[in-house]
Order: sequence, then structure tokens, then C-alpha cells
Amino acid sequence: MNREEIQLLGFEIVAYAGDARSKLLEALKAAEAGDFAKAEALVEEAGGCIAEAHQSQTAMLAKEAAGEDIPYSVTMMHGQDHLMTTILLKDVIHHLIELYKRGVK
Repeated sequence: MNREEIQLLGFEIVAYAGDARSKLLEALKAAEAGDFAKAEALVEEAGGCIAEAHQSQTAMLAKEAAGEDIPYSVTMMHGQDHLMTTILLKDVIHHLIELYKRGVK
């Protein structure tokens, strides 16, 4: 993979992770409003976005594991950061939704 391909993968990961983040925050608002079906559907959609980002990440990691020299890219590093924080956000949102279901505010 060349530098441009790595940068494009980085942007792809940022886009998928960003979509997931938006859906997760929307899910939290739905839970705050008591619409748990919508909240759970949005978390599920966010999970799909995270899976897409993870597939992009895995493609690059597999090439590097096979011995291909992968150039450094700040864009890819940024994408990895977005993905990691979005996965963490998904875990936190899940717990917050459960608290809203129990009536804890």
C-alpha cells in the first residue's frame, strides 16, 4: 500500500467512526426521551458502522502482518483514534441507556 492508499483508508475509518458516533449520541437522546426501541436501533446501526471501520482497519493490518511495508500516516493515526474512542463511546452509551431504562437520571 502506498501513502495515498493509507490516507484514504484513514479517511474511510474516520467517516465510518464519525457516523457511528453520531448515531450513538442520537441513541442517547432517544433514551433520555424514553424511546428505548429507537435508542437500541441506533446503537445497532452504530455497530454496523463500527464494523465497516474495523474491516478497513483489518485490511491494512493484514497487509502489514504479511510483511508489506505500510507508510506512516497522520490521517490513519487520526482514524484509529476516532475508531477507538467511538468503540469506547458505544460501551458507555450502552450502560447509560440501561440506566435510563431503570429510571436513573
